Amino acid sequence: MSRDIAGTNNAPLTSELFHTKVYKPNQGRIVRQLTALAIWVVVALGCWSLYATLRGFLPAGSMLIPAIPMVTLAIGLWIGYRLVNWPQFADFLIAVEAEMNKVTWPAKDELIRASVVVIFTIFFLAVALFLFDVIWQFIFNFLGVTS
Repeated sequence: MSRDIAGTNNAPLTSELFHTKVYKPNQGRIVRQLTALAIWVVVALGCWSLYATLRGFLPAGSMLIPAIPMVTLAIGLWIGYRLVNWPQFADFLIAVEAEMNKVTWPAKDELIRASVVVIFTIFFLAVALFLFDVIWQFIFNFLGVTS
């Protein structure tokens, strides 16, 4: 394993794929689990799409139709698991969770007030842009620039 000046692990992901150890298991668990879940969902949806595509290209009854997506799914799930335990990425996710723990979340009434302000502002800007578009379209039509 190579280490940089700060002492962090710089092993490439390819060498980490063949380990089963969990890197810093008690740190950043929630963020790492949610990240792994998101990766797994993307891999599963991709394999489902691959399965549907193969059903259209390969002859019916071919054993390759379910086999290729299943092997791809297994590899993708393993890579997703190992990715969140890759020291460089895991340290980033640990830092993300540490920063999220520092966030002061708004109370419910403050959240509602802020949401109303944002929704009103977006609505007002949409109406203003619509009116600008109508006015400029009228001016250009009057001048004969557009038909």
